[in-house]
Amino acid sequence: MGNHLKNTELLQQITSKLKSLRHEKGLTQEDVYNDTGIHISRIERSKVNITVSTLSALCDYFGITLSDFFNEI
Repeated sequence: MGNHLKNTELLQQITSKLKSLRHEKGLTQEDVYNDTGIHISRIERSKVNITVSTLSALCDYFGITLSDFFNEI
C-alpha cells in the first residue's frame, strides 16, 4: 500500500502554478492557511502529492476552475 505514484515533473508544474496564483493575489502562505486550513507551504515545496480534492479547493479559493488551471500547465 505504500507504493504511491508520484510524477515529480507534473507535481512541480502544479506547485509552480499554485505559487504564481498566490503571488498574483498578493497572499502569503499563512494567509492561504488561515483562509482555507490547507498547508500550502508543504504543497509548494513539492513535499506532498496533492489530492484532486485539495487542488479543487485551492482553485476555488483562487477563483479559477480546475480546467483552466490545467490548461495553463
